[in-house]
Amino acid sequence: MNDRREPEPSGTAHDDEAPWRVYILRCADGSLYTGIAKDPAKRLSEHNAGSGARYTRSRLPVELVYEEKAADRGSALRREHEIKQLGAAGKRELIGGRHAGPGGRQPGATPEK
Repeated sequence: MNDRREPEPSGTAHDDEAPWRVYILRCADGSLYTGIAKDPAKRLSEHNAGSGARYTRSRLPVELVYEEKAADRGSALRREHEIKQLGAAGKRELIGGRHAGPGGRQPGATPEK
């Protein structure tokens, strides 16, 4: 009997249907946090409940101001890294050019510290 498991082809029941997304949150102090999730709205709730990233716990509440689809987790992680390299000004420009997500606002709508 062979104990080795063969890899399952893509598209099987083990693959989740939801695409990965990269998102940006605006924190109460005006700072921006970038992360990845399959369900950014659910992740937003987790952040605001204090069970999200350590960075956001002391900067509540947070609001979702940007999200974009990624093909898979690896792509999402690479894009997250790219966005983090932009710095605050680059992120504000990205948010202003294309923001999707409930409650998203254009930069400048709320003064940033």
